[in-house]
Formats: sequence, C-alpha cells, structure tokens
Amino acid sequence: MELKRRFFPEANIGGFSHIDGPVAMFNQVAAVLRPTDRVLDFGAGRGEPLLDDPVEYRRSISNLQGRCAHVEGCDIDESVLQNPFLDHAEVIRTDAPLPYDDDTFDVIVARYVFEHVADPQWLGRELLRVLKPGGLIAAITPNKFGYIALAARAVPNRLHVRALNSIQPGRKAQDVFPTCYGLNTPSALRRAFGPDAEVFVARRSSEPAYHFGHPFVYRVTKWFNKHLPEALQPLLLVYVRKRDMS
Repeated sequence: MELKRRFFPEANIGGFSHIDGPVAMFNQVAAVLRPTDRVLDFGAGRGEPLLDDPVEYRRSISNLQGRCAHVEGCDIDESVLQNPFLDHAEVIRTDAPLPYDDDTFDVIVARYVFEHVADPQWLGRELLRVLKPGGLIAAITPNKFGYIALAARAVPNRLHVRALNSIQPGRKAQDVFPTCYGLNTPSALRRAFGPDAEVFVARRSSEPAYHFGHPFVYRVTKWFNKHLPEALQPLLLVYVRKRDMS
C-alpha cells in the first residue's frame, strides 16, 4: 500500500489508483446489476479478495451480497463453503455439469479464475448454460501474452508458491493454484463461448502487483505497463453477454 500511495498520488484518497483492474470490472457490473438479480461468483474460494483487501471502496463495490436477490458461489476448493460473502455455496467438479438449472443467473463474476481452467470448452458451455439470455459474465484474468502470464508459464506450477513468496509480498500460499492459460486471449474466449455469446475484451494494465516490495522495481513496472503495446498489456477485462434468441 505504501508503494501504491507513493507512485499513484490519487491512492492517498481512496486507497486505489485510476487504473485499478477489479474496480474497473465491478464498476461495469454495478452499472447493470439490479436488486432482483441472481449472481454466481464462479471460483469464489474462501472470499480472499474481500477478506484480505485493505481498500474499503474496492471491498464494497465487489461485495454483491445485499445488492441483489441472491449471491451464489462455487469452487473446486471446499473453502468456498466458509465464504462469508455468499448466500449459498457449492463445491463443483470440472468433469461434471455445474449444479444449477439452465438460465438460473443474471450475472456471473470471475476474479482471476479463467487462467486456472484446464478445459475452456467446458467452462464456456456451462457458464452460458446457467446464464439467462441477455445475462452478463464479467471476469478479470491475465493476458496470455502479457509478462505476468509469460513469467508464470516459465516457472513450473510446483514452484509458484515459493516464487510468489518473494515476488508478491503478502500473497498467501492457500491462494495459489496451478495455471493453464487456455482461456486468456480474445480468440480463445470467443471459441469457448461460441456463437451464442457476444464477447468484449479490454486489454489493460493495473497497479504493479509483482515487485518484490522494492520501489525501483515498482517504478520500472509502472513505466513498462504504460508503454507496452495494447496486445501485450498484462490483464484482460472480459465481458460476455449471452444472446437473447427470443
């Protein structure tokens, strides 16, 4: 937080910068969320983004509980059953259909989940099946061709916990999962969701997250992000709208 406030002066006011990725994504969700909506937090886990986030505004805008009719959560990790920001939770398997009826949810959110999905076709098929016509999927995930994903793919999954312990101070080992990056380009997303969906992808950078806690590395990363071409920006903000065929 100290480095963020130093290099992004506006963070001294609300605790987040003008390029904050999760704030940008959840602002889009807030623009369409209705009190009657049913929401699925896909890959909700233990609720780490809310439990551990020091920024009050980011916690408030990303906590959808109480702002809609129902917040459902699901994850392959049983920790989702203790997530306090859900109205109900289910443990799922990626070799089986999601435990929900067709056309159940108005909005689906996924925070840093798509990079862990080994079967993109399963994900695209199942999320669209449980989403209502006209409904929205909103996700934030690394760009496969950005330096975050390239660095992660250069390090074996078994070493990610050890590496992140140094590179991203404060990251807890329980929140590190194997990565695949099979769903992390616009073309891969369009293939997975198919013709029944409109897919909108914004490539962008966010606040430096991998900096060893060192001011010089933070400064260089910020400069690097600013000057990268769009195709190599480290993050994708993904919005998928299910076509209404009625």
